[in-house]
Amino acid sequence: MEKEPITSEGLKKIKKELEELKNIKRPKIIQAIAEARAHGDLKENAEYHAAKEEQAKIESRVLEINDLIARANVIDVTKFEKKDNVIFGSTVILINLETKEKKTYKIVGKDEADISKSYIYFKSPIGKALIGKNKKEIVTVVTPSGEKNFEINEVKYI
Repeated sequence: MEKEPITSEGLKKIKKELEELKNIKRPKIIQAIAEARAHGDLKENAEYHAAKEEQAKIESRVLEINDLIARANVIDVTKFEKKDNVIFGSTVILINLETKEKKTYKIVGKDEADISKSYIYFKSPIGKALIGKNKKEIVTVVTPSGEKNFEINEVKYI
């Protein structure tokens, strides 16, 4: 069983999601199935089939979260000695060498990744390119739109 790195924030987030699935969404879907059953013939009952499909999604996600929690390797970068190298959980400020635009990313696990919050998966192309690099290093990232070059401006353990 391979350990899955996760930040302490990420672990709290998935535990909260698990509680919501178990205590709110699961009971609601059970109620929806009971109501749909009451309408009679299940073969042509779209509400019943939709509710059963939603129940399967919920149960699948509950199993997935339980598995992730069991394999979680919680990494709290605030407890590490402050250095200038990029590690899992660190926040990295990059400068695009072509546009001079600054971008900030936090390197996180799969379930935490959210590009709208600038949280990137450590196994994504940019995550892989950054891990292990140091402040002021030039990093080349191969993206679908071509190669991009960045300079690591700052590394924070927050």
